[in-house]
Amino acid sequence: MLLMNVFGLALIALIVWWFWLYKESPVASPKDVLVISVENGVYEPAHITLSAHAAHTLTFIRKDKSPCAETVVFPDLEISETLPIGKAKKLQLPPMNAGNYAFHCQMNMYKGQLHVEEAQQ
Repeated sequence: MLLMNVFGLALIALIVWWFWLYKESPVASPKDVLVISVENGVYEPAHITLSAHAAHTLTFIRKDKSPCAETVVFPDLEISETLPIGKAKKLQLPPMNAGNYAFHCQMNMYKGQLHVEEAQQ
């Protein structure tokens, strides 16, 4: 019985860490083009750093057949795009002010964030 309780608590701790505490390191976008894989319930990379006041192109490749992975939504930018399975889908982002911009699937299960920063001089 004690072993089951310990296992249950460890599983709960893992779930809390995975869904609420884990943070990926932001990935800087080289040459304003970045490929984002949609697979196994996540965007990879999910945290992306972009420069402010410049247009950017993100390329999504959906490998996950889940209906949830079908659409990517950028609510603050009023962008919603359907992602075909196994094909690259380029998404043009307008110039943005510095700040954080969330993106997710239509059910808000796949999550990512753009970190838009002022250029270093």
